[in-house]
Amino acid sequence: MDDIDRQLISALRHDARASLSDLAITLGVSRTTVRGRIERLRQSGEIVGFSVVLKGDAVRDPVRGLMLIGIEGRGTDRIIRQLNGLSAVRAVHTTNGRWDVIVEIGAESLEDFDDVLARIRRFDGVATSETNLLLSTRKAANG
Repeated sequence: MDDIDRQLISALRHDARASLSDLAITLGVSRTTVRGRIERLRQSGEIVGFSVVLKGDAVRDPVRGLMLIGIEGRGTDRIIRQLNGLSAVRAVHTTNGRWDVIVEIGAESLEDFDDVLARIRRFDGVATSETNLLLSTRKAANG
């Protein structure tokens, strides 16, 4: 896969319904080249299909993740209050085991997400943390 293939895949991720003409203009190649590359990427298995993205999927929280937090001392209640005050925090769960609190975070960009993580890590009493980005949701609770 070369740079044009990567640019083509990026353009298709942005708009899988873009016309061959529009893709050709964007990439600076001919329509025939675009058609051939799409077909080659499909045959090789690099492109396995196309899907629909619903408005609700794209509008809220393009970047989502879970932050697992280990708290030292007796600061859990205070830290939960601080977490609840952050607009990017969607939910806070107490738990058992290695982690004391699991936080669901939603942000507009990776940079915004990183800023929220840095802010939480600076809370007094946060001893350790681990963060996992959510790549896709296969099933979500209604409402």
